[in-house]
Amino acid sequence: MQRTSFETMNCSVAQCLEVVGEWWSMLIIRDAFLGVRRFDDFQSRLGISRNILNVRLTSLVETGVLERVPYQERPLRHEYRLTDKGRDLWPVLTTMREWGDKWAAPNGAPLEVVHDACGEVMHLKHTCSTCGEPADRRSVRVRPGPGATPSDFDRTALVAPT
Repeated sequence: MQRTSFETMNCSVAQCLEVVGEWWSMLIIRDAFLGVRRFDDFQSRLGISRNILNVRLTSLVETGVLERVPYQERPLRHEYRLTDKGRDLWPVLTTMREWGDKWAAPNGAPLEVVHDACGEVMHLKHTCSTCGEPADRRSVRVRPGPGATPSDFDRTALVAPT
């Protein structure tokens, strides 16, 4: 089944999904954060077919999430490394992992992230970047931004805290 493209939708969530919304993409990115760099290593860890992995890696390179870097000349071989754009997905991936730990891991978290500075298991906390106060869905509101179109005004007017 072919999925719909979100390319023309004026929505940052839709644009993020256009890049990483295919289910293998986030698993590839997860493994890249865990240090996996080579095609065969991605393939064996994920159990993904080689042709699908090739398509996904090519797409992630084309969209600037990963870069191909040669690691061997004869024969020429490449590894895949996260770019700045790819590394910016870390809080997205971490939030997805924490949601999965809470709602879909009956035996507990399969992986814990330990903060180097204190040595403790860490969890992301959302705070306001200006005042530092905790931020959750009930303490924020949305408004049209500088890239909004007239139809976006209708969409933001319907938002109420849940």
